[in-house]
Amino acid sequence: MNVVEKILARASGRETVEPGEIVIADVDRDIFHDLSAHITSTVYEEQVDAPIIDPDRLAFVFDHTFSPPTEHAADILEHNRDFATKHDIKVFDSGNGNIHHTVVRNGLVEPGMVVVGSDSHTPVHGVLGTFATGIGNDSHAGLVWPYGKTWFPVPKTVKVELTGTPPLGTTARDVALMLTADIGEGGANSLALEFAGEFVDGLSFWDRWLLTLIAVDVGAQSTYVEPDDTTTTFCESAGIDTSRLVTNDEDVVYDDVWRYDVSDLEPQVACPPTVGNVKPVSEVAGTEVDFAEIGGHGGGRFEDVEALAEIIPDRGLDESLLLNLVPSSRAVFEEALEAGYVEALFAAGGTWYPPSTGSNQAVNMGAMTANQTMISNHARNFPGRNGSPEASMYLASALTIAATATTGRITDPREVIDG
Repeated sequence: MNVVEKILARASGRETVEPGEIVIADVDRDIFHDLSAHITSTVYEEQVDAPIIDPDRLAFVFDHTFSPPTEHAADILEHNRDFATKHDIKVFDSGNGNIHHTVVRNGLVEPGMVVVGSDSHTPVHGVLGTFATGIGNDSHAGLVWPYGKTWFPVPKTVKVELTGTPPLGTTARDVALMLTADIGEGGANSLALEFAGEFVDGLSFWDRWLLTLIAVDVGAQSTYVEPDDTTTTFCESAGIDTSRLVTNDEDVVYDDVWRYDVSDLEPQVACPPTVGNVKPVSEVAGTEVDFAEIGGHGGGRFEDVEALAEIIPDRGLDESLLLNLVPSSRAVFEEALEAGYVEALFAAGGTWYPPSTGSNQAVNMGAMTANQTMISNHARNFPGRNGSPEASMYLASALTIAATATTGRITDPREVIDG
């Protein structure tokens, strides 16, 4: 069996499971941002007459409406706080960071766990060697909260084997964008994807994160990286228990193997209106932008801050552009502060925002008009998520964002980085 199959077997009290079977499994961690927590708790209060079993499984992270722009939005957070207090649920209130980064940084996700959430990017936690997937709000209210269980189809697994060393200027985010386009939106429906190969072996933990993040975009039920020394080293540094860690059997069989050589991949950009509309940066270079931002599920990592800090202060921020800096967690902001990057990017003209999902869904940081354009390393660029449905959102690596911020137009990072 592979990692996903072993986890589902353990959680359903079975020796083995096979693709295509339906299992009823124990849930180890159930995570919610402020919007999904409100929907699920409202359904629970109105339709479910049962106590929450083991509320320690649950965690609320207020990362979308981190600064309520309306009384209605503030009421949602108040409702969530009251509900959490009543049921003894752990809350990470506004300013703690993005939901997925926050729960990992606080040791709530462990290798071998079954992790569920209403947020569609929940499968990102497969980076730790978990079975992680998104389920609907009613499923949480009706199954996970009162019973601690839910049902899953055991997925077929495809191995995504990545080899080669990317050229200068191409990063793990560029590889993730390429995969989203090549696999296709919905091209991996209901599958589990295992990311492997020499390219993955050489990535840091937080760069691997960018690969497992694409699950929802390609339709996968879950994604994962088989735990290795990089996984256990990260867990040790973050105080994460690894006692349930599992690895693939030596004779594991995949439904298919998709192979990619990233040796010649140039920097990539996802263009409006979807994450699958990906083009080489050379095809969109010169497009004028009004905002550059790091943040969201895919951005705001320390590595992203560092990429900007190594380019922007020396070259200067284009005066026509606004630079938004959104750490993924308080830990990242602290690391950036200690490294001197907070001061350097502030002095260069950037604006720091609280750790959160950033301008995602345009509820906290202002909305774009129909005539405005942003480049970011958010996870999505759907029309209307950052203001007007006619506004343009491009997704790229932090290196491409940094290069763009110095010119005011989409710029190939190879033009500004040192060889």
